Amino acid sequence: MPPNNCCFGGKKPFPHFSFVHRCDGMGGLAKTQELRHSPGMEKVLGIGGLFFRAENPKELAAWYAEHLGISEVPQDYDTPCWRQAGGSTVFAPFDAGTDYFGRKEQQWMINFRVRDLDAMAAQLRAAGIAVDVDETIHPNGRFGRLSDPAGNPIELWEPSDPNDRREI
Repeated sequence: MPPNNCCFGGKKPFPHFSFVHRCDGMGGLAKTQELRHSPGMEKVLGIGGLFFRAENPKELAAWYAEHLGISEVPQDYDTPCWRQAGGSTVFAPFDAGTDYFGRKEQQWMINFRVRDLDAMAAQLRAAGIAVDVDETIHPNGRFGRLSDPAGNPIELWEPSDPNDRREI
């Protein structure tokens, strides 16, 4: 199938990094990840946690809880931890020289799926948090950027697929 007739209309599906995909000939993606694994191979189910260093971990955890709704880590095994809604997750190593994360020493960046980017940006701005919303509507959705109090970059993604915007 010619590139301009593929599932992304010849456009780069994730504008911020390289992405290899195969079209299924029906306007969608082939299950390329399935094809890369041996039949019967055990695969991870998703991301079970994100762990990173912080100068003030308790204050930073409270900031994420207050502004992004991510529950703080429970102090016992009977209290449930934060649960995310099911949906697409991009796992993408970037080139070591990328400037996409901001500071060169920044080794990671998190991207959170959001239901309504404009509503989330308004909520954060009302709390005095600067949010830069990219007005470009990409084939895979819309993006916004902010930083947590420690300077870690956070990307907000409103997926174009409504199935990826469902709340749990």
